[in-house]
Amino acid sequence: MSAPSSTPPHETPPGKIQPQKLPPGFISADDVLHERLSAPETRRLELEYGNAELLYGLGILGVAGPFVRVTPWELEDEDGVRRINASGYAATPFGEMPPVLTGFLHQFLDMNRSMGLPQQSSAPWRAALEANLIRLLARELPSHADSQVFFCSSGTEAVEGALKFAKAFRPSSKFQISFGSAYHGKTLGSLSLTPNPEYQDIFRPLVPGALTVPYGDLDAFKALIRRVGADKITCVIVEPIQGEGGVNIPPPGFLSGLGDYCRKHGIVVIADEIQTGLGRTGHWFESAAQGLDPDIITLAKPLGGGMTAVGATIARHDIYKKMLGGLSSKRHSNTFGGGALAMAVGLKSLEYLIENDLPARSLELGRVGLERLQATQLKYPRLLENVRGQGLLLAMQFQPMLGVPLPGVLKELVFEATALLALRELHESGVMANLSLSSKRTVRLTPALDMPRDLFGTMFDRVDSFAKRRPISRDLLTGTPPVLIAKLARFAASKPKKRTPSDG
Repeated sequence: MSAPSSTPPHETPPGKIQPQKLPPGFISADDVLHERLSAPETRRLELEYGNAELLYGLGILGVAGPFVRVTPWELEDEDGVRRINASGYAATPFGEMPPVLTGFLHQFLDMNRSMGLPQQSSAPWRAALEANLIRLLARELPSHADSQVFFCSSGTEAVEGALKFAKAFRPSSKFQISFGSAYHGKTLGSLSLTPNPEYQDIFRPLVPGALTVPYGDLDAFKALIRRVGADKITCVIVEPIQGEGGVNIPPPGFLSGLGDYCRKHGIVVIADEIQTGLGRTGHWFESAAQGLDPDIITLAKPLGGGMTAVGATIARHDIYKKMLGGLSSKRHSNTFGGGALAMAVGLKSLEYLIENDLPARSLELGRVGLERLQATQLKYPRLLENVRGQGLLLAMQFQPMLGVPLPGVLKELVFEATALLALRELHESGVMANLSLSSKRTVRLTPALDMPRDLFGTMFDRVDSFAKRRPISRDLLTGTPPVLIAKLARFAASKPKKRTPSDG
């Protein structure tokens, strides 16, 4: 016979937690996992407790979802309509919940024994990803063979870290240079170098010392440095291709010339590769492909494989040590940066990119995609003013819906409405796309780098079908139900009146 228990009946043994039922009105994880939370209820909760204005605006356009994954590259709405997903803002390099990562995550959760958040110890997942990133970078830019990595959880954090590294390296300088139409994030430091009044103005005063020069204008860049004094410039931060700016590709020689000039004067160069890095443009690092050898590189979006949040700041050894040397090694920290789950996903994502040479595939498919867009633009020039692209970072710039000249704010509102209605029409045609925050009438396509070729071709068939249905930009307006236009107008009137000047 076993010894009698010392715990009275119906009481919890010492040290064991007795689970309680969730209070009425609370939603369980199982409810969500087993899809018991309906689409209408999801929208209601988001409108009540989340970013209601954003969801309301998306709801007017009919693009608010929620959506469910059918394949990694296709999503379905509550009515069973399937669409090809070319949205995700370059953060889903393998589509939604790719099997290569979901399968690996099952293994990780079953087998991993290392610490989840190793803040004060070495950690194998972090060590492996650090080493692989530097080895990959050094293949393209040998001068980075002894560079070091600092991990965080987002692109804007990676930029904040880069700005601090630069400032620590040149502490007596006080100015930072960014470029017109740039986008580096929305936390205070990165926002200060994102010259967009619509996002900046309410938060002024921003971090002092931010200077702006036209993107791609090397002469203007040099003139600014001569005027201010090179010794007073901390750093210059540049996107090798501007994503939110509408896929702006700089002229040949701009980036290499910028790098040469900064190196001559000791100015730190930060390459913001958050959207362009790790294969999206057809190269591992777009800055290197254009002849720039930056001192600091920021990465994020594709590193998380669309499954988790990973950001990284890579800095040259001497710059890294200047900020995080000796007892100052805790001068910059990040609670979740370097966590085992994020590092494991990052490691597997990088491995998948390398083993399948997805940058080369992106370059090849991107040429095909751009040719398809160019053919559509040629057929429908009164709808599409321009198309641009590098790799699988593709853009369609639409003609303004109203062909008459309009003053400042009204012009920008028309530009913005043009892109919103184009986004809606693409959605109706079965393609999910991205807006461009700093290029009002530009819509981007950022499909997964491993999208099957037949599906990739179907996507452009649908783009062409949309253009055939709405061959003139004003058709975006006249083809939209008046009640929807009225709702959009009321919504626009409730937004801040300031609009950033845009050429589209």
